[in-house]
Amino acid sequence: MTTTETAQSAVPDRDSVRAAEAVIRPHIRRTPVVETPAGDFGLSGAPLNFKLEFMQHSGTFKARGAFANLLIRKGAERGVVAASGGNHGAAVAYAAVQLGIKAHIYVPAISSPAKIDRIKQYGAEIVVGGDTYVDAYAASHAFATEHGLLEVHAYDMFETLSGQGTVGLEWLEQAPGLDTLLVAVGGGGLIGGIAAAAAGRVRIIGVEPENAPTLHSAIEAGRPVDVPVSGVAADSLGARRIGNLSFALSGFIDRSVLVTDEAIVAAQKQIWDVLRVVAEPGGAAAMAALLSGRYVPTPGEKVGVLLCGANTTAVKFG
Repeated sequence: MTTTETAQSAVPDRDSVRAAEAVIRPHIRRTPVVETPAGDFGLSGAPLNFKLEFMQHSGTFKARGAFANLLIRKGAERGVVAASGGNHGAAVAYAAVQLGIKAHIYVPAISSPAKIDRIKQYGAEIVVGGDTYVDAYAASHAFATEHGLLEVHAYDMFETLSGQGTVGLEWLEQAPGLDTLLVAVGGGGLIGGIAAAAAGRVRIIGVEPENAPTLHSAIEAGRPVDVPVSGVAADSLGARRIGNLSFALSGFIDRSVLVTDEAIVAAQKQIWDVLRVVAEPGGAAAMAALLSGRYVPTPGEKVGVLLCGANTTAVKFG
């Protein structure tokens, strides 16, 4: 799949994010922030600010973009179709059931059982559409075309980015003194939306797994390019290439840093030890950049870390 199939010529900006915020606000949570000394994580410098977006409906930030699509675009009432590694599918399924809309979710075989279970809980029709996200997207696109249903793209759609960007608006209202935001990158819908919302107000750093460097490779090449995808965060950060809309906004992103799978797992463990938060690998990637030294703040720099997802069975109870 190439994202040109879904990309639109218009690029989201702060006005479109604010417009999406006004529409989706009754349906989403204002997720909290928490500040803790850097020393709690064995780091030096100013206190760290964490945005706990995993507390959003469906367990990730993606509910924002899902509601934006279903409430703003025409035709959702006929039914919606989405392809997803799991989190986007869960978000679309949740938004659909809340709005009384039928959802058809296509997932690849690599999706985690926790994410598939979450989708099923929301009553969506779920189909395993091949081994990878690319396969699932192809199957979902064919189904939507055949039945005339609304497709909701996970990361390369104007409304998706505008909805995700509300995270940035909300965060900077809650913590206006931040200098830098660390944001995980998969297909780029989250960081692209935040870049649209926060451009020029704060430094934005993308954090990507070494095994899925979509933004990093696109910046090097000067255009979106396909990358091989694997690793512990592949089900949430495993897009094959950065979205066209997000790449169009990459001038507002300071840079991308790459982290290893080992660093992501170590960050998961330390987030649990210090904050008692269970983050999925993709949700812990941003913190991995700090803990591994791939991003080193300057003295006094106030850093915000986005914990964006917690759909995992990493901790078992009982």
